Amino acid sequence: MKWNYNDMDMYVQAKEYVDTFLVPFVPFSFSRSDEDTKRLALHAELMDIFVNEIEKQYKGRIFLAPSYSYLLDGDYSEEIPKLNGLVEHAQANGFKHILFLTFDNKWKKRESKLHGNLIWVPAGQTHDLQSKESQNMIRTQIDQVMELITTYWQE
Repeated sequence: MKWNYNDMDMYVQAKEYVDTFLVPFVPFSFSRSDEDTKRLALHAELMDIFVNEIEKQYKGRIFLAPSYSYLLDGDYSEEIPKLNGLVEHAQANGFKHILFLTFDNKWKKRESKLHGNLIWVPAGQTHDLQSKESQNMIRTQIDQVMELITTYWQE
């Protein structure tokens, strides 16, 4: 389920079954090279593909939060209290599993400070998300992330 009107109607009727809150991280920056800026935009598109497919496969179990945007060159330690506040809010409203999904490896160093579970996925180096090779790689990674999510449910 997503943060939109139609899905909220479904969520209200079935919220006792929706126990997982998925928050995609989407960094941005205009202060880097043009290539880095374009890469970040590509990663944002890739994140949309990832989370929409995960949400589609696990509809009725996962609630897809709006993307959490932050400055790539900013102070990550300032983001942690905000994210932990989001976790507390989600838990207070019945979510048992809080998952953060990111391509940004800088979050791995800060994972222990987050009150949710961080899933870091290395982003591919492709520029063509439509190529068969890219789609196969993306599909494989999505399948791996979905498998990991099911392990959190078994804990």
